Amino acid sequence: MRRVNKPDDSTVLMSDLTYKVDGNNKSLANALCDEQHNICAYTETYLGRSDKKDIEHFNPTLKNTSGDSYQNWFLVKAQWNGEKASKWNDYQPILHPTDKQFEKRIIYFEGEYIAASSEDQEALNLISLLKLDDPDLAIERRCYLENLKENLDLYGKPAQQYVDYLLTTRPSLVYYIRAIEEELQVKVNFDLVKTK
Repeated sequence: MRRVNKPDDSTVLMSDLTYKVDGNNKSLANALCDEQHNICAYTETYLGRSDKKDIEHFNPTLKNTSGDSYQNWFLVKAQWNGEKASKWNDYQPILHPTDKQFEKRIIYFEGEYIAASSEDQEALNLISLLKLDDPDLAIERRCYLENLKENLDLYGKPAQQYVDYLLTTRPSLVYYIRAIEEELQVKVNFDLVKTK
């Protein structure tokens, strides 16, 4: 997982979109999906047409209150939303996905996400609550990166050029962004998708 950026010029804010309990939230979901580049905020897997997607209230106690807002909404795969919902109170205090120090507090190491400090209870709680240490997901992430590296070798060009090529031709094949950036030492530039 990487820090989730919530830009000040978000469509959600500019269009004054709100979450409607028991209402139609399609516009909000679409805006979050576009903003997250069709990538689940928690697993960093691609949100495809066949995936059930949920607008996730990171802090579920804020749902249907005046404190619920854009900073609390993330688009995620439904399974992660469902598994997290009932455990919130067991994992406090917790690191927020938008924390500016996120990548320093939760580090990526050989396909795994671990707390930089064993004393950082907020980071440890986030890892446990969101199952960032899920072994099956770690295996998927490692396999994805191995395949990407094999294709990169076949492509025979620099890693940045290959990632840029994928973004402009097949953006649905670019996910696990933090793993790509850290393992290949590249920048995943989603602006290339917009100029396609």
